[in-house]
Amino acid sequence: MSDPRWTADDIPDLSDRVVVVTGANSGLGFHTARILARQGAQVIMACRSEAKAREAADRIDDERPSGRVEPWALDLASLRSIEAFAKRLASQYEEIHALCNNAGVMALPYGKTEDGFEMQLGTNHLGHYALTGRLLPLLLAAEGSRVVTVSSLVHKMGRMRWDDLQSEHRYQKWPAYAQSKLANLLFTYELQRRLSAAKVETIAIASHPGYASTNLQAAGARMMGSSLRARVMEVANRVAAQSAEMGAMPSLYALTAEDVRGGDFVGPGGPMQMWGYPTKVEPASQAKDLEQAAQLWAVSQRLTGVRYDALSN
Repeated sequence: MSDPRWTADDIPDLSDRVVVVTGANSGLGFHTARILARQGAQVIMACRSEAKAREAADRIDDERPSGRVEPWALDLASLRSIEAFAKRLASQYEEIHALCNNAGVMALPYGKTEDGFEMQLGTNHLGHYALTGRLLPLLLAAEGSRVVTVSSLVHKMGRMRWDDLQSEHRYQKWPAYAQSKLANLLFTYELQRRLSAAKVETIAIASHPGYASTNLQAAGARMMGSSLRARVMEVANRVAAQSAEMGAMPSLYALTAEDVRGGDFVGPGGPMQMWGYPTKVEPASQAKDLEQAAQLWAVSQRLTGVRYDALSN
């Protein structure tokens, strides 16, 4: 069991560590990148907008961290962008020590990615599945590397709709979001099983932020043209949510704590896992369904064309 009051001050020195954080220009990703850099890490801030990533990197640099940050463009809704990002990274680095699959979209109006995937499943799961696979050789090259994928408490309401996975026949924004967050956990556990079978040191961990104040809550409402709903979300964030920095603590714990093991799930330790210091938590039972995890892996491989050949038996 983790320390009930673990904070960023407990993170060890991360000098010479290279960490990729997706969606690092705002919210949880920004604080994850900022604190990792403060502790000496070299952080690749992988963001859809390179301009916003650069602005965020400048804010971090103003704090004079002992590490450094690099703003890079990465659109998780584009397999072409993911492949280009991975090729660029491989041309500049021989290894990376951690990948934080943090970026995500939530409760959006129906839309499709560049490759025709439903936007929430395509961005939150398929994009990170493809990115992890593309970066796997660099991760395997680093001793004790970690893949941390950020899920949500909403995974508990998730069901894999195998008969309409891409919501082509019926779309409901919250069930689609819950499915994508369940997929994050199924992916993590299947990845860990494959890493263990391959007898490599790299481990896969999942985290969730509880109820944290970020711009995700209001983004979907704004895209639907509902300023009232967006305002309600913003007020709820101020009244009921913990800060984005506290919401980033489970990811930071998963990325850096010594007692983390492959297959762990880290979230807030407070009431209903909504708030509090990070600790190891249990997912909903459907997240550990071996058959569904294997099916999701096969479907993800077919849809993205990305194979984890380094883990093949």
